[in-house]
Amino acid sequence: MTLALGDPAPGFSLTGTDGAEHTLEGYASAPLLAIVQSCNHCPYVQAWEGRMQALQAEYGPRGFRLVTVNANDADSHPGDSFEQMVARAREQAFTFDYLHDPAQELARALGSERTPEVFLFDADRRLAYHGAIDDNRDDTAVTVHYLRDAIDALLDGRRPQVGETAAVGCTVKWKAPLPG
Repeated sequence: MTLALGDPAPGFSLTGTDGAEHTLEGYASAPLLAIVQSCNHCPYVQAWEGRMQALQAEYGPRGFRLVTVNANDADSHPGDSFEQMVARAREQAFTFDYLHDPAQELARALGSERTPEVFLFDADRRLAYHGAIDDNRDDTAVTVHYLRDAIDALLDGRRPQVGETAAVGCTVKWKAPLPG
């Protein structure tokens, strides 16, 4: 079940590609926190990575933090292993934290279904926007900037006009259930 607007952010403690342990509390000073379900192999994620970098660059000076989280099963998708995550973060020079969720606990707590899928939390760490980054995988065809509009609204002290949209992308690659 996906978080509903107004629900609190779930706690987490996950290792980042920087080798550090990252927690929800570690982002407490950020007025806005976007957790984006992500991975390495998905062409949709790859299409939006540059836009995620741009959002972090533009809004980072105002305290916004964008954090990507990969929960995909590396056994079925080896390109999404932690080692491959570290390599991708380095190759793409990510300016945001890229965290590994091998137990898929944060993905389940969020109710993630797609990559990329945005969960934007306000200063009180309540879900303020959930869904797509914008309305088109092709950056030259974007007409509505859902996440940017939500960030602007929250930074201006308003609720986002659009609270939820459908996330578009690959499905989260869940681990097979344990037998028994």
